[in-house]
Amino acid sequence: MSTTRLALRRAGIGTVLAAAAVLTAAGVASAHVTVHPESYAKGATDGVLSFRVPNEEDTASTTKVQVFLPTDHPVLGVLVHPQDGWTAKVTTTKLKTPVKTDDGTITDAVSEITWTGGKIGAGQYEDFDVAFGQLPDGADQLAFKTLQTYSDGRTVRWIEEAAAGADEPENPAPVLKLTAAADDTTSAAASGSGSDSTADTKSTAQASADASDSTARGLGVAGLVVGVLGLAAAVFAVVRTRSTRS
Repeated sequence: MSTTRLALRRAGIGTVLAAAAVLTAAGVASAHVTVHPESYAKGATDGVLSFRVPNEEDTASTTKVQVFLPTDHPVLGVLVHPQDGWTAKVTTTKLKTPVKTDDGTITDAVSEITWTGGKIGAGQYEDFDVAFGQLPDGADQLAFKTLQTYSDGRTVRWIEEAAAGADEPENPAPVLKLTAAADDTTSAAASGSGSDSTADTKSTAQASADASDSTARGLGVAGLVVGVLGLAAAVFAVVRTRSTRS
């Protein structure tokens, strides 16, 4: 095999590997179970949380989704939006520390929501909407540990929480950040009244999802560009070497 062909072949392999690595990383990052919007104001009232569940399997469907709500900082007044093809089971738990509100003292809160009966096929996702009456004001974030069960019996446990300053874990739990009201324009729009509040929140969630998809595509394009530049550099080096020898 000539020196030219060998150099080009090595450069081509490097291009493919670089692009594949970037595309794979982008695909994995976008396949996690997530909650939308990503943040709300502490103590926000009358809003909606949307849990997005993508199907990661090529040969199995998602048939069961379990979302666990924290009880140390409970979400109050939870209501589940009807989901076509799915049946929701809501489990409540007695709180160790009752929560005092303007409407009285709350002693019980929802601790788990389980959806069954439906199906999320390969290459698809489902949004499970949950309305709330009030979010806690004594925490900086809420983790919603989630179990995703497939038709082949496999269960993915989205329950890991990242430590401060650490990399994202392999199976991260959906996390909702709680911010000061003055700093959170998303929650200001989402905590309005009536149907306008729900529409605004859904729009914010869609915008967040579109941004995530754009980021993944951007990373893929960047990987391909880097690979092409590497190939061009290799070709230039070979041509220059041959010219020098001549």
